[in-house]
Amino acid sequence: MSLKTRQKVAETNTIPTSFLALQQELVLLRPISSKTHYNKALAVAADLASRTHLIREQLDYLKVLTSNIKAYEEERFAGKKHSSLEILKFLVSENGMSGSELGRILGHRTLGPKILNGERQLSKTHIKVLARHFSVDPGLFL
Repeated sequence: MSLKTRQKVAETNTIPTSFLALQQELVLLRPISSKTHYNKALAVAADLASRTHLIREQLDYLKVLTSNIKAYEEERFAGKKHSSLEILKFLVSENGMSGSELGRILGHRTLGPKILNGERQLSKTHIKVLARHFSVDPGLFL
């Protein structure tokens, strides 16, 4: 989502109501083929998923968008057996985060670097928080 679009949504706290307008203003629904498109799709999906009252067109848009995200992730991670730590490091890197930022998400600033360095393991609670934050299946971290 562009900065202009984010500001517009934040200022009005509204999102388009027609399926076509959603595509025009947020993310065009087409197969995801780049990291940039993927990150933009994740941001839009997270924003929409965090809202409590979506109309049918918005829910349909979110459903198709998350299907595209899932397809991209399956293609990107297909055939590769990565550890939960490798996946977490990838997600942190892709989102331009630091270890401290990861720690803040998990509830303690120093926890993030310890997990990324392999000094601490992910708990079930951590996995749930990370899956929600990164909009991924919790099974990626198991």
